[in-house]
Amino acid sequence: ARTGFGLEALVSRLQRAWSCAGDVFLLGATNAGKSTLFNLLLRSDYCKSRAPHVVDRATVSPWPGTTLNLLKFPIINPTCDRIFRRQERLKEEATKTEDQLSDEEKKHLNRLKKEGYLVGEVGRTFQRQKSVPVVDFDPDMLSYSMDEDPTHSPRTREEREEFTYNEVKDARWCFDTPGIVKENCVLNLLTEKEVKLVLPTQAIVPRTFILKPGMVLFLAALGRVDYLQGESPAWFSVVASNQLPVHISTLNNADAIYEKHAGQELLKVPMGGEERMKEFPSLVPQDITLKGIGPTEAVADIKLSSAGSWVAVTAQAEEELQLRAYTPKGTALVVRAPPLLPYISTVRGPRIKGTAAYRTKKPPSLVENLKPTGRR
Repeated sequence: ARTGFGLEALVSRLQRAWSCAGDVFLLGATNAGKSTLFNLLLRSDYCKSRAPHVVDRATVSPWPGTTLNLLKFPIINPTCDRIFRRQERLKEEATKTEDQLSDEEKKHLNRLKKEGYLVGEVGRTFQRQKSVPVVDFDPDMLSYSMDEDPTHSPRTREEREEFTYNEVKDARWCFDTPGIVKENCVLNLLTEKEVKLVLPTQAIVPRTFILKPGMVLFLAALGRVDYLQGESPAWFSVVASNQLPVHISTLNNADAIYEKHAGQELLKVPMGGEERMKEFPSLVPQDITLKGIGPTEAVADIKLSSAGSWVAVTAQAEEELQLRAYTPKGTALVVRAPPLLPYISTVRGPRIKGTAAYRTKKPPSLVENLKPTGRR
């Protein structure tokens, strides 16, 4: 929802399948992106043309539970004429290339590319007619005598627009709802400053490491994966906020590193030193056994929290790996098989000499609804 990818297709599908059969509610857990989706739908052909000027946008914040009330906008009635005009607009926009966009549109598109790999423009077919402002000229207010100072009339506050009775009497509404608080979520344990580091604001760049048996991967001080047994090295690809550090160690030194650096700059989150770590739950282990598929395809994801961070494990075919993963007590650790991005380990640069890390490689963004530059 943040980058608009698939939003035009979603609007078309909603209008075809649901039309105005009833109200629509956006439901989901906290930080799932409901308010972001609500704001994009508010700027799309899904709502009445005057709605963006009347309805307040939803507040988007990394802090869970920001949406406390039901926000809503009226859904436009998708008549045959409106659907036809909308399809004509989409066809026309699909013939454009990035070079044909205005400077402002290019700037907006480049910003979206930094935030995600899948990007889509959300347009509007039915624009509100802009009214010409009327200047209220009062000559008495402009005249004054030599004995008095000129006075300026205070600016009148613009009246808030409201829907008319006819606009809403039979309307169907789209609601943004408060999020469902997830149990066993690591975000419940973090401060606001720590949450901002854990939740990504830019496109995640995968970080891949090659580990031998007896090596350990730390994801900040929030998660840890030990490679206990295996016949050969395996690849561990971290998909998490770029601001969370990854530290590689040996099994013999791992406990000492955690004791010394948890709460400090090396592991970064949590932050606050010894006092912070006294109240932070200890890491709890869970043993995992995986069997490799091949050097280019991950066998499973180890989800270290429900905040969108995971480690994809790739190993040689038929090779059995004995792993031990740690997460803070009270949070959930999940092994996801098949993995969400099975070929994530191939999105990497050359190996950095003398380390277990590979250079990162950011894939190009895919822009929806625009013709690739250079294609006729």
